Amino acid sequence: MGVVVNLEDERERKQPLEVMTALAADDMKAVNRLIIERMDSPVALIPQVAGHIVASGGKRLRPMLTLVSSRMCGYQGMRHVGLATSVEFIHTATLLHDDVVDESDLRRGESSANAVWGNKASVLVGDFLFSRAFQLLVEDGSNPILAILSSASSTIAEGEVQQLITANDTATSETAYLDVIKGKTAALFAAACRIGAVVADRPNAEEEALNVYGLNLGISFQLIDDMLDYSARQAELGKAIGDDFREGKITLPVILAFRRGTEEERKFWRRTLEDLDQRDGDLERAIGLMEKHGALEDTVERARHYGAIARDALGIFPRNAERGALLGIVDFCIERAH
Repeated sequence: MGVVVNLEDERERKQPLEVMTALAADDMKAVNRLIIERMDSPVALIPQVAGHIVASGGKRLRPMLTLVSSRMCGYQGMRHVGLATSVEFIHTATLLHDDVVDESDLRRGESSANAVWGNKASVLVGDFLFSRAFQLLVEDGSNPILAILSSASSTIAEGEVQQLITANDTATSETAYLDVIKGKTAALFAAACRIGAVVADRPNAEEEALNVYGLNLGISFQLIDDMLDYSARQAELGKAIGDDFREGKITLPVILAFRRGTEEERKFWRRTLEDLDQRDGDLERAIGLMEKHGALEDTVERARHYGAIARDALGIFPRNAERGALLGIVDFCIERAH
Protein backbone atom coordinates (compact mmCIF):
# COMPACT_ATOMS: atom_id res chain seq x y z
CA MET A 1 0.00 0.00 0.00
CA GLY A 2 1.37 3.42 -0.90
CA VAL A 3 2.21 6.00 1.73
CA VAL A 4 0.96 9.54 1.31
CA VAL A 5 3.71 12.06 2.05
CA ASN A 6 2.75 15.64 2.81
CA LEU A 7 5.31 17.46 0.71
CA GLU A 8 4.32 20.83 2.14
CA ASP A 9 5.07 19.69 5.69
CA GLU A 10 8.27 17.93 4.63
CA ARG A 11 9.51 21.05 2.90
CA GLU A 12 8.76 23.17 5.96
CA ARG A 13 10.61 20.77 8.21
CA LYS A 14 13.77 20.70 6.11
CA GLN A 15 14.30 24.33 5.24
CA PRO A 16 11.59 26.71 6.43
CA LEU A 17 13.51 29.96 5.98
CA GLU A 18 14.60 28.94 2.48
CA VAL A 19 11.00 28.06 1.61
CA MET A 20 9.75 31.47 2.66
CA THR A 21 12.65 33.25 0.98
CA ALA A 22 11.94 31.44 -2.29
CA LEU A 23 8.23 32.23 -2.14
CA ALA A 24 8.88 35.91 -1.50
CA ALA A 25 11.91 36.21 -3.82
CA ASP A 26 10.36 38.30 -6.61
CA ASP A 27 8.50 40.56 -4.20
CA MET A 28 11.62 40.96 -2.02
CA LYS A 29 13.59 42.14 -5.05
CA ALA A 30 11.03 44.93 -5.41
CA VAL A 31 11.25 45.65 -1.66
CA ASN A 32 15.05 45.84 -1.78
CA ARG A 33 14.90 48.24 -4.74
CA LEU A 34 12.46 50.44 -2.85
CA ILE A 35 14.62 50.33 0.30
CA ILE A 36 17.62 51.60 -1.66
CA GLU A 37 15.52 54.27 -3.39
CA ARG A 38 13.84 55.58 -0.24
CA MET A 39 16.86 55.61 2.06
CA ASP A 40 18.63 57.91 -0.39
CA SER A 41 19.13 61.52 0.62
CA PRO A 42 21.19 64.51 -0.52
CA VAL A 43 22.60 64.49 3.02
CA ALA A 44 25.35 61.96 2.36
CA LEU A 45 25.66 60.68 5.92
CA ILE A 46 22.06 59.40 5.91
CA PRO A 47 22.43 56.73 3.19
CA GLN A 48 25.85 55.81 4.60
CA VAL A 49 24.49 55.05 8.07
CA ALA A 50 21.23 53.55 6.83
CA GLY A 51 23.00 51.46 4.21
CA HIS A 52 25.43 50.13 6.82
CA ILE A 53 22.71 48.54 8.93
CA VAL A 54 20.43 47.58 6.02
CA ALA A 55 23.33 45.69 4.43
CA SER A 56 24.46 44.03 7.68
CA GLY A 57 23.02 40.61 6.94
CA GLY A 58 19.52 40.55 8.43
CA LYS A 59 17.06 37.94 7.21
CA ARG A 60 14.38 40.52 6.31
CA LEU A 61 11.94 38.28 8.20
CA ARG A 62 9.43 41.01 9.05
CA PRO A 63 8.88 42.33 5.51
CA MET A 64 8.73 38.76 4.24
CA LEU A 65 5.93 38.10 6.74
CA THR A 66 3.98 40.97 5.18
CA LEU A 67 4.62 39.73 1.64
CA VAL A 68 3.76 36.10 2.32
CA SER A 69 0.74 36.92 4.50
CA SER A 70 -0.62 39.13 1.71
CA ARG A 71 -0.19 36.41 -0.88
CA MET A 72 -1.72 33.79 1.43
CA CYS A 73 -4.79 36.01 1.66
CA GLY A 74 -5.03 36.13 -2.13
CA TYR A 75 -3.65 39.61 -2.75
CA GLN A 76 -2.50 40.04 -6.35
CA GLY A 77 -1.39 43.68 -6.52
CA MET A 78 1.87 45.42 -5.55
CA ARG A 79 0.84 47.66 -2.62
CA HIS A 80 2.31 45.09 -0.25
CA VAL A 81 5.81 46.00 -1.50
CA GLY A 82 5.58 49.52 -0.10
CA LEU A 83 4.02 48.21 3.11
CA ALA A 84 6.77 45.62 3.58
CA THR A 85 9.38 48.33 2.99
CA SER A 86 7.72 50.46 5.64
CA VAL A 87 7.85 47.53 8.08
CA GLU A 88 11.55 47.06 7.40
CA PHE A 89 12.28 50.78 7.87
CA ILE A 90 10.48 50.76 11.22
CA HIS A 91 12.48 47.71 12.30
CA THR A 92 15.79 49.18 11.12
CA ALA A 93 15.08 52.46 12.90
CA THR A 94 14.48 50.60 16.16
CA LEU A 95 17.77 48.72 15.72
CA LEU A 96 19.69 51.98 15.33
CA HIS A 97 18.07 53.38 18.45
CA ASP A 98 18.48 50.13 20.42
CA ASP A 99 22.22 50.01 19.80
CA VAL A 100 22.56 53.52 21.19
CA VAL A 101 20.46 52.72 24.27
CA ASP A 102 22.34 49.44 24.86
CA GLU A 103 25.73 51.02 24.06
CA SER A 104 26.34 48.13 21.67
CA ASP A 105 29.50 48.08 19.59
CA LEU A 106 28.44 45.14 17.43
CA ARG A 107 25.39 44.36 15.30
CA ARG A 108 25.23 40.92 13.64
CA GLY A 109 28.95 40.45 14.18
CA GLU A 110 29.94 43.77 12.58
CA SER A 111 30.59 47.20 14.04
CA SER A 112 27.32 48.88 14.92
CA ALA A 113 26.41 52.20 13.30
CA ASN A 114 26.87 54.06 16.58
CA ALA A 115 30.34 52.56 16.97
CA VAL A 116 31.29 53.87 13.52
CA TRP A 117 29.47 57.22 13.29
CA GLY A 118 28.52 57.94 16.89
CA ASN A 119 25.26 58.06 18.84
CA LYS A 120 23.95 61.32 17.39
CA ALA A 121 24.12 60.13 13.80
CA SER A 122 22.50 56.79 14.68
CA VAL A 123 19.58 58.40 16.50
CA LEU A 124 18.96 60.96 13.76
CA VAL A 125 19.17 58.45 10.92
CA GLY A 126 16.80 56.21 12.87
CA ASP A 127 14.40 59.16 12.99
CA PHE A 128 14.84 59.61 9.23
CA LEU A 129 13.92 55.97 8.59
CA PHE A 130 10.82 56.25 10.81
CA SER A 131 9.80 59.27 8.72
CA ARG A 132 10.39 57.39 5.48
CA ALA A 133 8.26 54.51 6.77
CA PHE A 134 5.32 56.80 7.38
CA GLN A 135 5.77 58.58 4.06
CA LEU A 136 5.29 55.21 2.40
CA LEU A 137 2.18 54.55 4.48
CA VAL A 138 0.69 57.92 3.56
CA GLU A 139 1.37 57.17 -0.11
CA ASP A 140 -0.42 53.83 0.28
CA GLY A 141 -3.44 55.75 1.52
CA SER A 142 -4.99 53.13 3.83
CA ASN A 143 -6.02 54.63 7.14
CA PRO A 144 -6.54 51.20 8.76
CA ILE A 145 -2.99 50.13 7.82
CA LEU A 146 -1.59 53.48 8.93
CA ALA A 147 -3.38 53.00 12.25
CA ILE A 148 -1.97 49.47 12.68
CA LEU A 149 1.66 50.42 12.02
CA SER A 150 1.56 53.72 13.91
CA SER A 151 0.11 51.87 16.91
CA ALA A 152 2.81 49.22 16.61
CA SER A 153 5.52 51.91 16.52
CA SER A 154 4.29 53.51 19.73
CA THR A 155 4.00 50.08 21.35
CA ILE A 156 7.61 49.29 20.40
CA ALA A 157 8.76 52.50 22.07
CA GLU A 158 6.73 51.69 25.18
CA GLY A 159 8.27 48.21 25.28
CA GLU A 160 11.78 49.62 25.09
CA VAL A 161 11.08 52.12 27.86
CA GLN A 162 9.54 49.38 29.97
CA GLN A 163 12.68 47.27 29.46
CA LEU A 164 14.73 50.24 30.64
CA ILE A 165 12.62 50.37 33.80
CA THR A 166 12.93 46.64 34.52
CA ALA A 167 16.66 46.47 33.71
CA ASN A 168 18.74 45.53 36.77
CA ASP A 169 15.59 44.68 38.76
CA THR A 170 15.68 41.03 39.83
CA ALA A 171 12.17 41.41 41.27
CA THR A 172 10.78 41.61 37.72
CA SER A 173 7.96 39.11 37.21
CA GLU A 174 7.49 36.84 34.22
CA THR A 175 4.34 38.80 33.40
CA ALA A 176 6.25 42.09 33.32
CA TYR A 177 8.93 40.48 31.15
CA LEU A 178 6.32 39.21 28.70
CA ASP A 179 4.82 42.69 28.51
CA VAL A 180 8.24 44.00 27.51
CA ILE A 181 8.81 41.50 24.71
CA LYS A 182 5.25 41.84 23.43
CA GLY A 183 5.99 45.52 23.05
CA LYS A 184 9.55 45.66 21.82
CA THR A 185 9.43 42.64 19.47
CA ALA A 186 6.07 40.95 19.02
CA ALA A 187 4.05 44.09 18.20
CA LEU A 188 5.86 44.59 14.88
CA PHE A 189 5.62 40.89 14.01
CA ALA A 190 1.87 41.10 14.63
CA ALA A 191 1.43 44.28 12.58
CA ALA A 192 3.56 42.95 9.71
CA CYS A 193 1.29 39.91 9.41
CA ARG A 194 -2.02 41.65 10.10
CA ILE A 195 -1.66 44.20 7.31
CA GLY A 196 -1.40 41.29 4.87
CA ALA A 197 -5.09 40.58 5.50
CA VAL A 198 -6.02 44.27 5.39
CA VAL A 199 -4.38 44.96 2.03
CA ALA A 200 -6.15 41.87 0.65
CA ASP A 201 -9.47 43.17 2.02
CA ARG A 202 -10.10 39.98 3.97
CA PRO A 203 -12.67 39.55 6.78
CA ASN A 204 -11.93 40.69 10.33
CA ALA A 205 -11.57 37.07 11.46
CA GLU A 206 -8.61 36.56 9.13
CA GLU A 207 -7.07 39.89 10.14
CA GLU A 208 -7.31 38.89 13.80
CA ALA A 209 -5.92 35.41 13.07
CA LEU A 210 -2.83 36.91 11.45
CA ASN A 211 -2.48 39.33 14.35
CA VAL A 212 -2.52 36.40 16.81
CA TYR A 213 -0.10 34.45 14.62
CA GLY A 214 2.39 37.33 14.41
CA LEU A 215 2.15 38.27 18.08
CA ASN A 216 2.87 34.74 19.29
CA LEU A 217 5.56 34.17 16.67
CA GLY A 218 7.25 37.35 17.90
CA ILE A 219 7.07 36.24 21.53
CA SER A 220 8.53 32.87 20.62
CA PHE A 221 11.28 34.54 18.55
CA GLN A 222 12.34 36.82 21.42
CA LEU A 223 12.26 34.03 24.00
CA ILE A 224 14.73 32.06 21.91
CA ASP A 225 16.89 35.15 21.38
CA ASP A 226 17.02 35.69 25.15
CA MET A 227 17.87 32.04 25.76
CA LEU A 228 20.61 32.07 23.12
CA ASP A 229 22.42 34.88 24.92
CA TYR A 230 23.39 32.26 27.53
CA SER A 231 23.76 29.30 25.19
CA ALA A 232 26.77 27.51 23.75
CA ARG A 233 24.74 27.41 20.53
CA GLN A 234 25.29 31.16 20.19
CA ALA A 235 29.04 30.67 20.54
CA GLU A 236 28.95 27.92 17.89
CA LEU A 237 27.39 30.44 15.50
CA GLY A 238 30.31 32.79 16.08
CA LYS A 239 28.29 35.25 18.16
CA ALA A 240 29.17 36.66 21.55
CA ILE A 241 27.28 35.34 24.54
CA GLY A 242 26.44 37.18 27.74
CA ASP A 243 25.60 40.63 26.34
CA ASP A 244 22.31 40.71 28.25
CA PHE A 245 24.13 39.62 31.41
CA ARG A 246 26.75 42.35 31.08
CA GLU A 247 24.01 44.97 30.56
CA GLY A 248 21.97 43.71 33.52
CA LYS A 249 18.93 42.85 31.40
CA ILE A 250 16.28 40.78 33.15
CA THR A 251 15.15 38.10 30.73
CA LEU A 252 13.22 34.89 31.31
CA PRO A 253 16.28 32.65 31.90
CA VAL A 254 17.34 35.04 34.69
CA ILE A 255 13.84 35.25 36.16
CA LEU A 256 13.48 31.47 36.32
CA ALA A 257 16.96 30.88 37.77
CA PHE A 258 16.45 33.65 40.34
CA ARG A 259 13.05 32.36 41.46
CA ARG A 260 14.26 28.76 41.73
CA GLY A 261 17.57 29.52 43.40
CA THR A 262 18.77 29.57 46.98
CA GLU A 263 19.18 32.81 48.89
CA GLU A 264 22.92 32.63 48.25
CA GLU A 265 22.26 32.30 44.51
CA ARG A 266 19.85 35.23 44.60
CA LYS A 267 22.56 37.34 46.23
CA PHE A 268 24.78 36.46 43.25
CA TRP A 269 22.10 37.67 40.82
CA ARG A 270 21.59 40.90 42.76
CA ARG A 271 25.32 41.61 42.81
CA THR A 272 25.86 40.92 39.13
CA LEU A 273 22.65 42.34 37.64
CA GLU A 274 21.41 44.97 40.08
CA ASP A 275 24.80 46.32 41.20
CA LEU A 276 26.56 45.34 37.95
CA ASP A 277 29.45 44.17 40.11
CA GLN A 278 30.67 41.50 37.69
CA ARG A 279 33.89 39.55 38.12
CA ASP A 280 35.83 36.92 36.21
CA GLY A 281 33.84 33.71 36.03
CA ASP A 282 30.48 35.30 36.83
CA LEU A 283 29.02 34.69 33.37
CA GLU A 284 30.02 31.03 33.57
CA ARG A 285 28.42 30.77 37.00
CA ALA A 286 25.24 32.43 35.72
CA ILE A 287 24.99 29.90 32.91
CA GLY A 288 25.66 27.08 35.37
CA LEU A 289 22.83 28.25 37.63
CA MET A 290 20.49 28.46 34.67
CA GLU A 291 21.37 24.92 33.66
CA LYS A 292 21.05 23.69 37.24
CA HIS A 293 17.50 25.03 37.52
CA GLY A 294 16.38 24.17 33.97
CA ALA A 295 15.92 27.85 33.09
CA LEU A 296 17.24 27.60 29.53
CA GLU A 297 15.30 24.44 28.74
CA ASP A 298 12.09 25.89 30.17
CA THR A 299 12.55 29.11 28.19
CA VAL A 300 12.58 27.00 25.03
CA GLU A 301 9.44 25.20 26.24
CA ARG A 302 7.72 28.55 26.72
CA ALA A 303 8.73 29.43 23.15
CA ARG A 304 7.20 26.17 21.93
CA HIS A 305 3.97 27.04 23.75
CA TYR A 306 3.64 30.40 22.02
CA GLY A 307 4.72 28.83 18.75
CA ALA A 308 1.84 26.35 19.05
CA ILE A 309 -0.60 29.24 19.50
CA ALA A 310 0.83 30.88 16.38
CA ARG A 311 0.43 27.69 14.35
CA ASP A 312 -3.15 27.18 15.53
CA ALA A 313 -4.07 30.72 14.49
CA LEU A 314 -3.42 29.83 10.84
CA GLY A 315 -5.94 27.01 10.95
CA ILE A 316 -8.70 29.11 9.36
CA PHE A 317 -6.69 29.65 6.17
CA PRO A 318 -6.75 27.21 3.23
CA ARG A 319 -3.72 24.99 2.79
CA ASN A 320 -1.35 26.54 0.29
CA ALA A 321 2.37 27.17 -0.12
CA GLU A 322 2.23 30.49 1.73
CA ARG A 323 0.45 29.00 4.72
CA GLY A 324 3.00 26.19 4.78
CA ALA A 325 5.84 28.72 4.79
CA LEU A 326 4.32 30.66 7.68
CA LEU A 327 3.91 27.45 9.66
CA GLY A 328 7.50 26.53 8.91
CA ILE A 329 8.81 29.87 10.15
CA VAL A 330 7.43 29.04 13.60
CA ASP A 331 9.66 25.95 13.62
CA PHE A 332 12.61 27.97 12.30
CA CYS A 333 12.33 30.53 15.10
CA ILE A 334 12.29 27.83 17.79
CA GLU A 335 14.84 25.45 16.28
CA ARG A 336 17.51 28.18 16.38
CA ALA A 337 17.93 26.94 19.95
CA HIS A 338 19.46 23.64 18.72
